[in-house]
Amino acid sequence: MLYWALVFAVVALVAGVFGFGGVASAAAGIARILFFIFIVIFLITLVAAIV
Repeated sequence: MLYWALVFAVVALVAGVFGFGGVASAAAGIARILFFIFIVIFLITLVAAIV
């Protein structure tokens, strides 16, 4: 999931460089959501491994 967040972040950067503002903001939003989902799943797994 972190891989996909990074892919969408790169897509957002490339789209922003070429002036596609709508695509860049959409890709950045998706990357942000995927990153936070990754963090939540990582923390749940970390807590489950400790307990």
